[in-house]
Amino acid sequence: MFPLLVALCLASFPALPQTKVTSVEGITEYHLDNGLKVLLFPDNSKPTVTVNMTYMVGSRYEGYGESGMAHLLEHMLFKGTAKRGSIMLELRNHGADFNGTTSYDRTNYFETLQASDENLRYALEMEADRMVNSRVSRQDLDSEMTVVRSEFENGENSPMRVLQERVLSTSYLWHSYGRSTIGSRSDIEQVPIERLQAFYRNYYQPDNAMLVVAGKFDEAKTLGWIKDTLGTVPKPTRKLIPTYTEEPTQDGEREVALRRAGDMQAIVTAYHIPAGSHPDTAAIEVLEAILDDTPAGRLHKALVDSKKAISAGGDTYQLHDPGLLIFEAQVRKEGSLDDVEKTMLSVIDGAVKEPPSKEEVDRARTGILKQIDLALNNSGRIGVQLSEWQSMGDWRLLFLDRDRIKNVTPEDVARVAKLYLKPSNLTIGRFLPTDAPDRAEIPKTPDVLAVVKDYKGNAAVEAGEAFDPTPANIDSRTVRATLPNGLKLALLPKKTRGGTVVARLDLHYGDEKNLFGKGPAAQVAGAILMRGTGKHNRQQIQDELDKLKAQMNVSGGVTGATVSINTVRAGFPDALRLAGEVMREPAFPESEFEQIRQALLGRIESSRSEPQAIVINALTRHLAPYPEGDPRAVSTFDEDIANLKKLTLDDVKKFYHDFYGASNAELVVIGDFDPAEVEKLAGELFGDWKSAAPYALVKKSFQKLEVVNQVFEAPDKANAFFAAGTTLDLGEPDPDFPALYFANSMIGGGPQARLFRRIRDKEGLSYNVQSEFAAGSTYSFAQFLGIAICNPQNILKVENSFKDELNQIVTQGFSAEEVEIAKKAFLEERQISRSQDQGLARTLQRNAQFGWTMAHDADLERKISALSAADINAAVKRHINLSTISYFKGGDFKKAGITQ
Repeated sequence: MFPLLVALCLASFPALPQTKVTSVEGITEYHLDNGLKVLLFPDNSKPTVTVNMTYMVGSRYEGYGESGMAHLLEHMLFKGTAKRGSIMLELRNHGADFNGTTSYDRTNYFETLQASDENLRYALEMEADRMVNSRVSRQDLDSEMTVVRSEFENGENSPMRVLQERVLSTSYLWHSYGRSTIGSRSDIEQVPIERLQAFYRNYYQPDNAMLVVAGKFDEAKTLGWIKDTLGTVPKPTRKLIPTYTEEPTQDGEREVALRRAGDMQAIVTAYHIPAGSHPDTAAIEVLEAILDDTPAGRLHKALVDSKKAISAGGDTYQLHDPGLLIFEAQVRKEGSLDDVEKTMLSVIDGAVKEPPSKEEVDRARTGILKQIDLALNNSGRIGVQLSEWQSMGDWRLLFLDRDRIKNVTPEDVARVAKLYLKPSNLTIGRFLPTDAPDRAEIPKTPDVLAVVKDYKGNAAVEAGEAFDPTPANIDSRTVRATLPNGLKLALLPKKTRGGTVVARLDLHYGDEKNLFGKGPAAQVAGAILMRGTGKHNRQQIQDELDKLKAQMNVSGGVTGATVSINTVRAGFPDALRLAGEVMREPAFPESEFEQIRQALLGRIESSRSEPQAIVINALTRHLAPYPEGDPRAVSTFDEDIANLKKLTLDDVKKFYHDFYGASNAELVVIGDFDPAEVEKLAGELFGDWKSAAPYALVKKSFQKLEVVNQVFEAPDKANAFFAAGTTLDLGEPDPDFPALYFANSMIGGGPQARLFRRIRDKEGLSYNVQSEFAAGSTYSFAQFLGIAICNPQNILKVENSFKDELNQIVTQGFSAEEVEIAKKAFLEERQISRSQDQGLARTLQRNAQFGWTMAHDADLERKISALSAADINAAVKRHINLSTISYFKGGDFKKAGITQ
């Protein structure tokens, strides 16, 4: 497959036409003679390698009539080149986790693969090929345009997203940042292929690109492969013309209103700020956190704590050119939007009149720096994040911004608040004339190369070990134990990048009878645990986590609860102690209970007009026909609202005291820790915590369902949602489970799957189409589901194509070649998933719950490896019965002229 590259591997590499430019914290920059910028970020602690190719072109570079062109081209580059077919299919066949994204200043393509010479060489060769040889043909555009339009329409379903777009377009009179990255419908539908091809040839060139290779690889060999693939692409003779539009200083408040169907009110405010590379941005990031953080943020306290709004947040748009500081809030339909607007503006204005305290600045700075530090521990994640910073001018801005944040003072925050939080710099909802304009002059974008010229950065993050994620090695490294109360431990110590540790504690409680009618109380009980304990209030919990460089999430439902922790070696013992406190000593604050209830009510009310929520609710209710109150039942929106309105805090407390305990629980820890210390600490924290109520796994039982085809009208929604589903009488112990589980990956499990290739790639009807197969772990019940989004006018085409393709699969089956290609990709994907500690923790937890080891996973993979096409086709034919599948569709079909 790679004869030239294989030959190069066996020879010594000649002198390379490259220049080493700089090295910062383990990342080294090289320049090739053709202008390509190369960053190498070796990290042997993960058995994966990430290749990220960034082109410095985004929606900022689009002219009138070209809106959405950069994003459309991102899609086109997965269609293939002169010598290769679908790149999506190729990547899936290599077991890659991949994507492409488009922003205002850049477009990037990344793939994470199992680390091997073959995979890395493939990725580099493929990126070199599609850089200049992509087809970008009329035929591909005709099919992909409808896919992108479907994505556009899906965004149009969200009033909040559309409101944000309207605010941006009103904030910017001339600069391209005022246009949505996805573009306008007319430009998407009518873009001439010649303009798209010219755009591609102009910007997709080595002198406008940056390649990042991060993960496990040999640097010397990789540089050689880069030279012989991307290095051979000629440097273009054309000269790129930089964008030059500068947004004029805003000279008064601006107004925009959006009137559409929906069940939630919202408000968005925006202030112009300097470019992301400007020194003021660090203080602005801290200012944003002080105002919008949860729960200590000033906006959260003034709007959410007071029950005026159900949520409040914000964002700093750090871009190549001057960006925006945005704040927003969501309000229930019966709430007062005027009151929320007045309160929000008063709080924002208060940042000028009442400058932030040292405590507020320290807290915000600590939280931001924690997120940066945790991100730096993940080479794959940073390898992709570097795209954003390079698009602002240089990748080293990532580290420079971190250092600037460390030095932000209360005086800095007060200064930027005064500079930019001015009424004349505001876009919101009203115009107020003034005799003495006070305007915010936005500084010019700095000379970034001069700013970062001598920057050296800190010491590189400590490296981890090269860990082999095979089931046998995982089993040999895992320490298992059971505490006296029944809590099972699965501890996997290993050296990780930055000394990271991930952990999860899963509690299982109740049974089919004693959980009846407890759903609402269980949901709120899980949500309220992080809101305060007998020793720490909600903010103090967050402050402790920030000091420990830890992330902690707690969730709970009718049959169980989960705590997840992500931190570093030094912070893990105290983070686990804090988790024990959260789970065992909740304070159940009345104010937090009401906040949670209002937020849930708002979310449910909003769902009543959303096609996806309506259809999924109908599908899941159909597949689980249990009486209201049964822990397996799915409630209607009206039932959920009624149950929440009558729920009391005493109900929540009673559920917690009746059911929470660790008698039926698993604690999994993976990373840099001492197993003996953690086992001892787990015993101290949870060893005497027993569950009061009897426990038995709540199992779904197979029952023959009436077949239905239901249609739901969702007025004023641009995108429709399609779903199909049926139940099967088998579980994981069934001999046919491995065949069906694997077959689903070929039916609708990704870009290589039949449904995706038919409905998205060939017919261009949907942006997203997929299927899912899940079965009971120890009991006989399974579900097969399919979903797709589409234009309401195409809903019947999607349904017919789904039925036809599934019928072909059942009647004609898969070819032997198709099975072998898919099998290789499937098994590599599982290997990659085991290299991700959070996913591996979930696997170890499930194994501990059912008394399995990793031999269970290895056995499943052995069975799948041994399957023939005939085995798979026979299993599919035995169990997938098209006559039992029900269909559900939601959308504005009346407006589209569709009659069912």
